Amino acid sequence: MYQYPKNFLSVTQLIQKLIDAGMTIESHDEATTALTTIGYYRLKGYSFQQIDTTTKKYITVTNFSDILRLYHFDSELSHLIFSYLSQIEVALRARLVNAFQTTQDALILHDPSAFKDKEHNFNNHEGSIPLWASVEVMSFGTMSKTIKNMKTGNQSAFSILVQNYKFKNAKGNNVNPSKDMFTSWIQAASVTRNICAHNSRIYNRTISTRPQLISSDLINPQLRYNGLYQIILSMKYLRPTDESWTNFVTDFKQLLAKYKGTYNISRLNFPADWESHL
Repeated sequence: MYQYPKNFLSVTQLIQKLIDAGMTIESHDEATTALTTIGYYRLKGYSFQQIDTTTKKYITVTNFSDILRLYHFDSELSHLIFSYLSQIEVALRARLVNAFQTTQDALILHDPSAFKDKEHNFNNHEGSIPLWASVEVMSFGTMSKTIKNMKTGNQSAFSILVQNYKFKNAKGNNVNPSKDMFTSWIQAASVTRNICAHNSRIYNRTISTRPQLISSDLINPQLRYNGLYQIILSMKYLRPTDESWTNFVTDFKQLLAKYKGTYNISRLNFPADWESHL
């Protein structure tokens, strides 16, 4: 039977491991509380960029208290984003139901003719479930897939839905997003919501989904990796109301001010002129 080479380490041993790696720990009590309530590997994610992968030592002066404060910043940021994504999700559900009202068919989700993929339907439910009830109990991911599978064209439910999400193009005209663009925003919101819901780290993280940005928000040259900047712009495009977005940006800036000196804004993929885009 395979014997894993590493053993469990006590909190005291983990603290010593951090010290041996070059981390400064000024308060053992603080470190003990953090390691027993947050966890060693979760906290390590906020300092791994400072570790030499060859020597396994910290290459710069790293204080445990700073790492802990960065964790708290990320946690508050995650809660803020999750809260606003919840507003986006609720508004999207309501707008999806309203868009399908043009069909005057409460069971439209059972009708393959309304969708691009003819096999797409919800017959796995027993009985007949009306549209407004089906949409309300869908997961965000299922709603995203449903919208992605909707037919397009003049007076289609999709064309009615995206009228809620117009933006100004390079010529200053209000235009509807294309289906690929719109669904990329929803996919980004859905993925990020799941990250936040599972209390996963956002700071210094590549987020796999890549939403399509409107031309005025593009970074040139385009970044190799996708991060929070692109996600937050998707949230802006999907905002329920302008007022709600203004409130979110205000709260976001207040959070940045609260933790000034703790984070590096570039670790969130934000460009130097990020404020003008938000």
